[in-house]
Amino acid sequence: MTITAGIDIGSGAVKTVLFRIEDADTEWIARRCERIRRRDPLQLAREGYEEVLAESGLAAKDVDYVATTGEGENVRFATGHFYSMTTHARGGIFLRPDARAVADIGALNGRAINIDERGKVLAYKMTSQCASGSGQFLENIARYLGVAVEEIGPLSESAKNPETVSSICAVLAETDVINMVSRGIATADILKGIHLSMASRLVKLLKVSGITKGVVLLTGGLALDTGLLAALKQELVAEKVANLVATNHPDSIYAGAIGAAIWGAFRHEKLARLEERAAA
Repeated sequence: MTITAGIDIGSGAVKTVLFRIEDADTEWIARRCERIRRRDPLQLAREGYEEVLAESGLAAKDVDYVATTGEGENVRFATGHFYSMTTHARGGIFLRPDARAVADIGALNGRAINIDERGKVLAYKMTSQCASGSGQFLENIARYLGVAVEEIGPLSESAKNPETVSSICAVLAETDVINMVSRGIATADILKGIHLSMASRLVKLLKVSGITKGVVLLTGGLALDTGLLAALKQELVAEKVANLVATNHPDSIYAGAIGAAIWGAFRHEKLARLEERAAA
């Protein structure tokens, strides 16, 4: 039996999970997600780790491997670090075994990851940080519009006449939004326009990555944005990518941390075998 922890430090939140893995059985013991909000991510990682240990009734000595991903290279109590592309891929397969693609939409950028049934990355493509396809951009616009984050999705879904928003540059997109507000465009129509812009970029990334059929799972901070998911489905139809099904999972935000924990267990077992051979 192996106990592993996965810690994913993103640009907007720190996610921590704890797993018990024995042969083919993988049990999710505990989880924590904390928005950073100008706080020290490394301190939040420490606190999140201590909280999942307390919840599970385990001590640090009981954990075989602490794996980090995202911006977690400097977590001092970690055993090892994994690239976030591979952790989101593996975490996506854990959450949705039939997924053959992951669309990770974080605070600073979005990316499309083509994966196989094992969670191996086959190809990927990501937006530039300038693009208006990130969680931070959407939060900035919502703040300007006076809309709470949890209201974004439902408002977008209620739109009647969505406005076109630039999908090339966040600065241009923000200018578009300011002009729309001055023209009296409804908030719902503005948000739907932004979602369609983001969805259009995601569809292009998926196609460039060779992802044209199967299930694509949304992960990252915007994975549960119902307005974005609806816009993505709409854009897939518009772009005639009918064989690709977009979906999310209630625990999509934990995909990176999950993948880190699972890869940590794999690495721990591999190192254990090497040590046994060396001792023999």
